[in-house]
Amino acid sequence: MASVTVRVDDQTKREAAEIVEDFGFDLSSVTRAFYRQIVREHRIPLTLSYPEPNDESLESIRDAEAILASGGHGYRTAREMLEAALEA
Repeated sequence: MASVTVRVDDQTKREAAEIVEDFGFDLSSVTRAFYRQIVREHRIPLTLSYPEPNDESLESIRDAEAILASGGHGYRTAREMLEAALEA
C-alpha cells in the first residue's frame, strides 16, 4: 500500500469533506475511487468548464439584452441600479 499526500487550502478541504460526508464517504475513500476510475477509464475523469446558467438566468439575460437593444437604460453596478430605483 502506498501513501499519497495532497496539498489543498483549508476551505477547499472543508467544503469537499462536507459534500463527500453527506454521501457517507470520507476524503480518502473518494480519492481512492477517483484513482480507480482513472485506471479503469484510462483518462482523467474531469469536466473542466464553467457552470452553465439555468433557464431562468438565460431568460433574464435575454430580457436585459432586449431592454438595452430597445434603448433602455443600463447600469454599471447594482448600487447604481438601486439608487435609480429609489429615485423613481
